[in-house]
Amino acid sequence: MSGAVGDTYAAAIQHDLADLAGDETLVGVVRQPTGWFHAAVDENVPELGPPADLLDETKRRAEDLQMQGLCEEGAHNAAWDETDFADRYRTHLDESEAAKRAVDDLCTRVRDGETVVLVCFEGERKRCHRTLLRERLRSRLERY
Repeated sequence: MSGAVGDTYAAAIQHDLADLAGDETLVGVVRQPTGWFHAAVDENVPELGPPADLLDETKRRAEDLQMQGLCEEGAHNAAWDETDFADRYRTHLDESEAAKRAVDDLCTRVRDGETVVLVCFEGERKRCHRTLLRERLRSRLERY
């Protein structure tokens, strides 16, 4: 039996906007979750959050772009591109031993029949590491 991997964001869960069946395990992938975030998920795996330096650099660049007149989503997405966020996050998944173990664990759980939904803060219009992680997990699971 095999489970599945999906993703959503915390506000969608809080406002009942997420398309959830109710039997999924909500897995936070946030490096520094807030108290309310813990209440929205079943567990959090901080090792799968982006590295702090990458988050800080991207946030600083997004703030600069907002000061230049871009909207919040536009600034976030432009900063994502300018900081090479996607490739750097994938490198984190490849090189961090803790992240590799966490990916392996989630793959095992899904192969054993569990459905996991990856959760973080970014809404639908902002690029987010959880979608990269979801694709990584699905790709790994397809090979088995």
